[in-house]
Order: sequence, then C-alpha cells, then structure tokens
Amino acid sequence: MTPDVAAARYLRHVTVERGLAANTVAAYRRDLSAYTEFLAGEAVDDVAAVRPADIAAFSRALAEQGKSAASVGRMLSSVRGLHRFLVDDRVTDADPASDIAPPKLGMRLPKALTIDQIGRVLDAVQGDDPVRMRDRALLELLYATGARISEAVSLDVDDLEGDRSVRLRGKGGKQRVVPVGSVALRAIDEYLVRVRPEWARQGHATPALFLGPRGARMSRQSAWLAIRAAAERAQLDIALSPHTFRHSFATHLLAGGADVRVVQELLGHSSVSTTQIYTLVTIDTLRDVYAASHPRAR
Repeated sequence: MTPDVAAARYLRHVTVERGLAANTVAAYRRDLSAYTEFLAGEAVDDVAAVRPADIAAFSRALAEQGKSAASVGRMLSSVRGLHRFLVDDRVTDADPASDIAPPKLGMRLPKALTIDQIGRVLDAVQGDDPVRMRDRALLELLYATGARISEAVSLDVDDLEGDRSVRLRGKGGKQRVVPVGSVALRAIDEYLVRVRPEWARQGHATPALFLGPRGARMSRQSAWLAIRAAAERAQLDIALSPHTFRHSFATHLLAGGADVRVVQELLGHSSVSTTQIYTLVTIDTLRDVYAASHPRAR
C-alpha cells in the first residue's frame, strides 16, 4: 500500500470511526501530507518498507526547515498514529515509529504578573461606566479564582454559590467549587445590581453572568478585548492574555505558602505535575526564605 493511500485510509478512520473534530482531522491531514511527500522524495512507495531511519530522517528534515520542537513533536505524533493504525489494521507487520521519541521541549514557565502589576491592571477598570464595571467584575473574578476565560464567560448567575464561592465547569465537563475573595465579590455584586439588569432587558432572557450591552452572553473575544484595554490603560509593557490572570493566581498562592495540591484543586488540574511548574516560578521566594531562615545560609 502506498503512503498516500495509507494516510487516506487512516484519515477516514479517525473521521468516521473515532469521530474526531474537523479541526483535528485537518491537522492530521496536513501533517501526513508532509510525511507522505517526504517519503516520496526518498523513493519509499510502500508503507511496509518504511524504516525507523526514514522517520528519524523526516524529523531531522522538519527541524532543518525551522519547525519548532512543539511542531515537530505534533507531526511525529500524527505519524505514530498512522503506523499504529496500520499495524492494528493488519496492513503492516511492524511499527517503525514505535521507538521514535519526540524532540525535547524547552521548559516554558507560565508568565505571571507581580502583585503590584495585577493591582495596576485592576485599578485600570475602576469607574462608573457600565462596561468598566462589568470588566472589573470579570477581571477580579479571573484573578480571585484562577478560572480559565472559557470557564468565566460560561458562568451563569446561579453558579455564584451563597457561601462566597463559584462553581466552575472545566475541561471534560468537570466541576469544581472555588472560593471568591471579598474584593471580587464586591465588584461582582456592584455589576449585578447596577449593570446587568439593564443589559438583560436589552436581549432575550439568559442566565449568563457576564453580558454584553445588548443582553447576550459575553464572548471570549470580548473578554480578550477587555483585558487588552485594561493593560493599555495600566501602561504595562507586557503582553497580557486571560491566562495571565490564571498564572498569576497560582504563582501568588504558592508564593504565599499555599500547598501545591490545594492549588491543583483550585485550578482544576487532573495531575499535580501540571501544577508543579508554578513552583519553579517561585524559586526566588524560596531562596529568600532559605537565606532568612537557615543558620548557615549567610
């Protein structure tokens, strides 16, 4: 079977039998198109003839083209999926990709603002303008809970718990209840009393917590714009994203002495290893504590 035919067969499998999303299938198609073109250039016209050395050469060729380690790793993942499928479907007897390791990714530390910088951003959404009041409630909530932006804009009014907490719906539909600080609660209450009722009358009845001026649920794009505008008013020479508030939430909690497993639960991470990356951000704090506490540190 030629590589092109094998790739087409695999793409039908992930589309029909596995029901993967259209965007995911499109990414697989691009990756495998590059792979089959490479094999054609190497005069490999039968998938049963592919050797581990061919896949390793494909990986090197991608790196030489300037592909990032993350991109190479993703493309090799598509190739491994193809060859596993061919073995399972009894098209080939061996999997030449089974021992091919993806390139090592450099450690990417989350970007977090300092407490002072967070304060400047939140101060930039002060005021009596309805949009400012809505944006302040949103940004205060993001920093107070570490919520993902998708979790925040999907909140309904009923998700605000009576015991100073909020119910968030994370990845995979998992729910978690996260406490909300008094400053964020005041901002939310002010928005609920002074802004939301009027906006809600502009549109169809919706349970959404955060609305736009026309009464519809606030979109992720609108939330991005609100954060960008606040950063510009705060005159921070730093690129902000909704995730910056989540990273800052986790970093500041750990720096303040919170247990990493507590932070894991608050963030909704399924594995503590995902949360532990934030401990690297606070290494300077650990050094300061060590220097101040250990009798032979100085």
